[in-house]
Order: sequence, then structure tokens, then C-alpha cells
Amino acid sequence: MNKQTKVWLVLSIALSMLALGSACGGPANNNTSGTNANATAEAGPYSGPTGTISGVISYNGTPPAPKKIDTSADAVCGQKNPNLMTDDVIIKDGKVANTFVYIKEGNVEAGKKIADYSWPTPSTAVQLDQNGCHYEPHVLGIQVNQKLSITNSDATQHNIHPTPKLNPEWNQTQANGAPPIEKTFARPEVLIPVKCNQHPWMKAYIGVMRHPLYAVSKEDGTFEIKGVPAGSYTVVAWREGGANGEEKTMQVTVPANGNGKADFAFGAATTSTKPSLQMMPALEFPMLHK
Repeated sequence: MNKQTKVWLVLSIALSMLALGSACGGPANNNTSGTNANATAEAGPYSGPTGTISGVISYNGTPPAPKKIDTSADAVCGQKNPNLMTDDVIIKDGKVANTFVYIKEGNVEAGKKIADYSWPTPSTAVQLDQNGCHYEPHVLGIQVNQKLSITNSDATQHNIHPTPKLNPEWNQTQANGAPPIEKTFARPEVLIPVKCNQHPWMKAYIGVMRHPLYAVSKEDGTFEIKGVPAGSYTVVAWREGGANGEEKTMQVTVPANGNGKADFAFGAATTSTKPSLQMMPALEFPMLHK
């Protein structure tokens, strides 16, 4: 092989390698860019017509009675709140308070799923107070990454201890007169139990949501979820009770500029319930061959 032939052979190999590198590298970068652009478009905020979901939470039959709490372990609690009762059952005239109602999933009239849209994180913090040696409110909702501001209005020390399954667990003491504790939750989770290690009767529940489409029933059992995109949804109502709480589900259609009705009923005369505190999904692993 002469010298000229060798030069042409080396040039041919070099050109082939450059062409191969362009074929492997160039389109891959373009596809990645296109995927990110599509993801951004799918995650935009909703701007179409909205309506509301409203209803009443009822209880059929004789409800369990609240119990008086023995506060003798902390004299401050007894002095400030001598008739402290349990918060797990607040039912008046057959209507249930502290029921967490939220949109679990569904389709918007525009053809997309409610999960396709993004929702801005509110700039205002959600308040949780320790007053009279119990949590106020007993049940609350908050969006992902929204601030939770925890205050202590009692003249005694408390210890706030959420026990989530999908978010990091934490446990922090708050003395009387201490500044508010501010926390956030990075993942949706319904619902997170909160306890006080100083006073074991103190309990609260936090529903962490991607969207603001939730509400907590009042003492008269009523609730209202505003700003719901027109569409059809699975709506869940959760109340404290049993080991993991009770929940009911209902399909609700929300018309544009209208109202979707969602009345729920708990109690012995209603259909069976199921636990709804967030449970970890079952994981499937491939079988290993011997």
C-alpha cells in the first residue's frame, strides 16, 4: 500500500467516525429538548371556566360521645381548659365537623386530567395553634411546599410530632412564648397524623395536596370547594374514626360557573367504609432465578 492510499484510508476512517458521532449524539439532544417542552406545556396553570363543589357531611344513627380528658399530668392544661374533651367526634344535630373533603382525580372539560395542571404555592402560611392543650384546627389542608406556621398559645411546653409516611418525620419541642415553628411538606399525603409527645391526647391531621381543591367541614357539616375547573371528579370525604379513619367517595360533575353537589353520610346505616390514611403502594419485584 503506497503512502497516498494510506492517507486516504485514514481520512475515510476519520470522516466515518465523525458521521457516526453526529448520528448518535445530535438527535438525542433534540429529543430531550422536545420532551422538556411538552412537559412544561402539560404542567401549565388552568385558565378555563370554574365552578364549586359543596355539600353536607351527615351522621346516621347514634354517634359516639366525646370523652372528657384527664389533664392532671399538666396543671396548666386543666386550669386553662377544665372541660377538655376529645376532638375525634364532633357531631351536632347529625352533622359532622372536621371532615376533610378533596378532589382525588378526574377529567377537566378541556379533555385533560386534573393532574395535568400546575397550581401555584400560596404565599400565606397555614396556621396550627396549640391552645388549651389541644390543636386548633383539628383537621387542616395545605398545599405542597406551602408554609405551616405552628404557634404555642399555652403557658406550658408542647412537642409537635407529625408521623407521615411519604414525607420526612420530625419531632420538635416548643416552649411557651417561643417563636412560631415553620415547616413545609414536599410531597402530597392524605392525611398526616400529628401528636404531642408532652400531652398524648393532643391530635391533629394535615392533608397535603398538589392543588387547592379541598375543604374541611364546619360544625354544621357544610363545606365548599371553590375554583374547581369544570369537569367530572372523584371526590373523597375523610373523617377520623377507627384505626385509620373512614372515607367515602363520590363522582361529582362540576358545570362551568355552576355547583356540583356532594352530600356524604357516615354512621351505622351507611355503606361500608375503608381506611384512607395514606398507605404505601405494594411494590412488585422481579423473581430472581436460582
